[in-house]
Amino acid sequence: QVWQIRLDMHLLNHDGNITDAASIAGIVALCHFRRPDVSVQGEEVTVYTPEERDPVPLSIHHMPICVSFAFFHQGTYLLVDPTEREERVMDGLLVIAMNKHHEICTIQSSGVVMLVQDQILRCSKITAVKVAEITELIQKALENDQKARKEGGKFGFAESIPNQRITVFKMESAAVDTNDVEEQAGEIIAKADPPAEVFANPVLHTPGTAQIGEGIESWGDLEESEKEEAEEEEGDSEAAAFECEKVETEDTSTRRETKNNEPIVLSDSEEEEVVILEPQEVPRKTR
Repeated sequence: QVWQIRLDMHLLNHDGNITDAASIAGIVALCHFRRPDVSVQGEEVTVYTPEERDPVPLSIHHMPICVSFAFFHQGTYLLVDPTEREERVMDGLLVIAMNKHHEICTIQSSGVVMLVQDQILRCSKITAVKVAEITELIQKALENDQKARKEGGKFGFAESIPNQRITVFKMESAAVDTNDVEEQAGEIIAKADPPAEVFANPVLHTPGTAQIGEGIESWGDLEESEKEEAEEEEGDSEAAAFECEKVETEDTSTRRETKNNEPIVLSDSEEEEVVILEPQEVPRKTR
């Protein structure tokens, strides 16, 4: 008999570098998990409840942490932990998973950029520093959680539920003081610096499907490139329809000229010869 452990991740908001966030969330969940204690006597296996024995943690020997690197201008510029917008314009992505013992667990490269040895070595050195920092933060969070549980208190997600920080769908209404709002706004505008650039048509955030937060500008309207592609496709379809109509008109005029078996007069520049055949009866084949 064995334990079967399944780890499911649900993304609430993706603002870039989801690989690193998922790896940290997954390893922390496995380190925080406790399974029921068991005892084996011969072929008899006894599973104890949490009231009988305290649950025991999993045997995790090291924590592999992923660190992502985005490359721009064919590897000239290197960026750690790219955002969602930076991932749109990057040339390539390199993900290195390493533990605090400087042991590389996996390397994944994607994109159109070709990396040389020095670039990969530089990324591995940065990964070693970042992994050591993240591992230390994880261990401190787990120690604080264990200490709070021993003292009978709540920590982390359990502490956030009663305070309505995470799983809340309704907030109590709060009174808003609207006195002297115009005066305060005028003072703030007077002290503020003038805008660097004035937009004639302001960009409005439009609600999207299953969005969290304000969303992005492209949800409300098409991008410039998409507009150009749509206009090109519309122009191509109109040109194709015009050519098709022109060919049909030429075929109709030709059929009308040859309907009464009259010869077709060609111009001097045309050297083609038109031969009109009389209809003949085709014999049928029998089996």
